Amino acid sequence: MNEGCLICLALALGWALAAYVRNREIKQMNDAMKNGNSFPFLYHDINELEHCNQVNLPRVSVVMPLKGFGEHNLHNWRSQITSLYGGPLEFLFVVESTEDPAYHAVSRLISEFQDHVDAKVIVAGLSTTCSQKIHNQLVGVERMHKDTKYVLFLDDDVRLHPGSIGALTREMEKNPKIFIQTGYPLDLPSGSLGSYCIYEYHMPCSMGFATGGKTFFLWGGCMMMHADDFRQDRYGVVSGLKDGGYSDDMTLAAISGAHKRLITSPPVAVFPHPLATDLNFGRYWNYLRKQTFVLESYISNVNWMMNRALFGTHCYLSWGLVAPYFMALIHIAAGLRFYVNAYSVEETPYTFGGLSLVTILAICTLVELLSMWNLTRIEVKLCNMLSPEAPQLSLATYNWGLVFVAILVDNFLYPISAVRSHFSQSINWSGIRYYLKDGKISKIERAQRSKDMDPVFTDLGGKHLYGKKGLPMRGSFISSLSRSLAQWHQPKKFDC
Repeated sequence: MNEGCLICLALALGWALAAYVRNREIKQMNDAMKNGNSFPFLYHDINELEHCNQVNLPRVSVVMPLKGFGEHNLHNWRSQITSLYGGPLEFLFVVESTEDPAYHAVSRLISEFQDHVDAKVIVAGLSTTCSQKIHNQLVGVERMHKDTKYVLFLDDDVRLHPGSIGALTREMEKNPKIFIQTGYPLDLPSGSLGSYCIYEYHMPCSMGFATGGKTFFLWGGCMMMHADDFRQDRYGVVSGLKDGGYSDDMTLAAISGAHKRLITSPPVAVFPHPLATDLNFGRYWNYLRKQTFVLESYISNVNWMMNRALFGTHCYLSWGLVAPYFMALIHIAAGLRFYVNAYSVEETPYTFGGLSLVTILAICTLVELLSMWNLTRIEVKLCNMLSPEAPQLSLATYNWGLVFVAILVDNFLYPISAVRSHFSQSINWSGIRYYLKDGKISKIERAQRSKDMDPVFTDLGGKHLYGKKGLPMRGSFISSLSRSLAQWHQPKKFDC
């Protein structure tokens, strides 16, 4: 039980430090506003908005591999292409085929913005040697502008802030030694237990991305890199991904570690991530399976040993956190038994000693939850400040009772999922089954479409993978875009 208390306190400390880093950014933005800067969500120094500075900004290509279409995709894509980055910018939406529902939806979006942004849809075809996502990313890189200096990979469930691309580019310009810049999502649970399990799973990982600088972690949903690293296949980034690559972020993190390259995560790189309103427990379980399956992929012996170490450590800590709560239930049950049977205090020293440990565990759990709540509160505030024109996020929808249940459920299931992934060496993700051999994809199976398969969903976004289900009505779609454009052209004041 002491071990569980230590794990709770360690998590609380990590979240407190992460909250400090994020809150420091909020204070800097507030200071900038007090000094007369009305656009601190873009630049702390308003002088950087001068034309002489904006005209020299480097070209950025944004590559977004797409799969399926769901309830949050239009909002996410709109937040990406309405970036207020002042330099040359192109958006490459990459799908595997024109039959993907994402193709039709994003084509409509681009047609509405064709006079305002440089965006196109690219059909990549089916992957044969790597995951479909990696294949789409590499095809996008091949089609990027010849003058592109930085390439930004984004998942289609990332909701950018207006100044996100500028902030990432600014850090790359300041420090040319940066190999990859990354960020991390702030999950917005939809109310189901599965969505809270996703939120709880991501929260411990968020500590590694809230350093305000150097980090060893990498999230594939947001990665900015040097375009020439791909053109010249430096450090084997292209060959490493193409040759059996399953996970883009784990592969690139391994390459970074092997070549001692720098990964950073600026404090403003935290992005709202709304989860599907119908995210059920089965879809959560498949997502967890995908996350543990990642540890079975590797590109070198050192990478394999690191993954084994992560596998063992995570499993140990997960059950080390959950086990004390089962012991606490036993102590409570014993205490109730002795109370009902009216035993004297002298006759039950063990039971009362156990209840004392239960009390300590309860206090440590409360400290852990308060620290998690505080970090979430600060990240919500930071996201609202970084996107002043977007609908404001709120903590009011979070159910902290379900968060506690999710902590127990997720940490209990993680080792089970990890062991299953280790022995199965295969995973079904977004309708495609991948098989691994020696850490690389050796076989890809795609189920034939049939009426019996529809609808098929991805796990987090609730996206339809086949057919045209979920495609918005044209009238509401256009009116929504019109409202969005009006908002950007007429920015509102917001409370600081």
